[in-house]
Amino acid sequence: MCLVLILLDNYKFRVMEDETMKIIIKDPEIGEEETVVFSLKSMTERTLKAIEMLKTPDDLTVYEENKAMLIPVAEVFYIESVDLKTFVYTEHDVYLSKSKLYEHEEQLINGSFLRISKQIIINLRKVKSVSPYAGGRFEAVLTNDEKIIISRQYVAALKVRFGL
Repeated sequence: MCLVLILLDNYKFRVMEDETMKIIIKDPEIGEEETVVFSLKSMTERTLKAIEMLKTPDDLTVYEENKAMLIPVAEVFYIESVDLKTFVYTEHDVYLSKSKLYEHEEQLINGSFLRISKQIIINLRKVKSVSPYAGGRFEAVLTNDEKIIISRQYVAALKVRFGL
């Protein structure tokens, strides 16, 4: 679940059927640093995931014809390493990244990204479906209808993330 609030008031939302969590959002005072405070009875896995998602960057620096650009992480479909170069794929565009694939993985793994082969990290929010493929591998169909093969070494992690 992704939740973005632009309210400057108290807000409650349902986390599970019988559990609610209160979120308070307010403008910081002038000169005050933005902060996120969790007040918890106990640390749950859901809370840990929420905290880790806050650490995920909002944008990635990519390059197009020697021009640096910031693209929102939410627009990234997958990141691939080919011939010692790293490419970031969005719905219609491909950009060069100066970061290594493992660096992107370290930055993004807490969010919706998952390594699916030695060369690819995929944004699970851009996956339309997954299905078994030859040789113990799986095939992911993205929301732009592109198909990507998931190596059998990474199928177990995919099943955990999808709850299969």
